[in-house]
Amino acid sequence: MTIQTLKSRNLILLESISGSRSFGLATENSDTDIRGVYYLPKEDFFGLNYIPQISNETNDISYYEIGRFVELLQKNNPNILEILASPEDCIQHKNPLMDLLKPEDFLSKLCKDTFAGYAISQIKKAKGLNKKILNPIDKERKSILDFCYILENNSSIPLKKWLQEFPSSVGVSAGRGGLSQKKCGLVSIDNTKGMFAVFYNESGDLGYKGIIQNEEANQVSLSSIPKGEKSVAFMFCNLDAYSTYCKDYREYWKWVSERNEDRYNVNQNHGQNYDSKNMMHTIRLLQSCEQIFKTNSLNIRVENRDELLDIKAGNWSYDNVMKKAEGLIQSIEYYHSISTLPEYPDLEKTTKILVEIRENLYK
Repeated sequence: MTIQTLKSRNLILLESISGSRSFGLATENSDTDIRGVYYLPKEDFFGLNYIPQISNETNDISYYEIGRFVELLQKNNPNILEILASPEDCIQHKNPLMDLLKPEDFLSKLCKDTFAGYAISQIKKAKGLNKKILNPIDKERKSILDFCYILENNSSIPLKKWLQEFPSSVGVSAGRGGLSQKKCGLVSIDNTKGMFAVFYNESGDLGYKGIIQNEEANQVSLSSIPKGEKSVAFMFCNLDAYSTYCKDYREYWKWVSERNEDRYNVNQNHGQNYDSKNMMHTIRLLQSCEQIFKTNSLNIRVENRDELLDIKAGNWSYDNVMKKAEGLIQSIEYYHSISTLPEYPDLEKTTKILVEIRENLYK
């Protein structure tokens, strides 16, 4: 089943321009997204060929089967409610049966979780993006050695520096400066966390395992030390910091590999260190949620186009966008607390409407 099949067989119940054009936020560079609703031929619906959604390759054109559409409406899915609330000038085609589905039959206090909950998740994502932009991580990955320190004179020095600068006058380095971590042996110190005694064997005949066995090691190596050998230093290994670094490294470079470079460059150019387009839509979503609880209705055409496009252009600082979002969240909490909307949509009523639509379609 393809979009062309839906059109050629007159299976489309609703087709509407969506996204920025329906919100009143389109600019000359905006794409045209299409969303809609269809029904399946009788033999497919009653048979084994149920298809809940049909989209093109880029997902800028998507249609939902009427049953799936109502199911998502009952869950107060923001994207689906916005399709149902499409402005008249955006509707390209509408079967009269779709008039049986009214936004007011679905709006409920559940919208706080679906609209505001999603927006809050995007705010957290924006904060994470802000952190990533401001704190880039070098591509060359650190090893656990970078998180080890030698205790010396009531202070500490990085292990790598200590190994490199170990004086040649000390016997263990046998007339040359510096030590090899591969010739070190570690013994953990009782009743401490991350503390080790360091031993050194220049000839290598004692079989020490080194501080780490390879650069990808996630733990230091412990060695069996012959009785009578004397330690050359005490070392602290900050495993917690290394674990945090590894997590941040994975997340940062995963983000780099998956980010939209064009949008990233736009964000870099305006210099505000957040995804401005995403935050514009986050603020819009919070405004929609506030409106639902203030008016018991949903009008997706925004009234503050210039302000929202100003955010998209990066003319607002990150802190000011966050302040705007936090103010809307507080307002949503208040209006939600006094709202007369039901806790959840009336599933029995809305399911009966779906049945009525299907009965008319399959006469």
